[in-house]
Amino acid sequence: MDADRIKGSAKQIKGKIKETSGKALDDSKLQSEGTADKLAGKLQNTVGGLKDALKGK
Repeated sequence: MDADRIKGSAKQIKGKIKETSGKALDDSKLQSEGTADKLAGKLQNTVGGLKDALKGK
């Protein structure tokens, strides 16, 4: 498994926590940061998946 997949998954989890906290605290900035982190994590996870596919795993 490529390191980008692991880092991407961690970033998605962090983003979900920030997004949920932002909603609970009515903090739109925190919520937006969480959404951005989730999207960045999803992209990084996808890149890692492509690397794995190219390696033949």
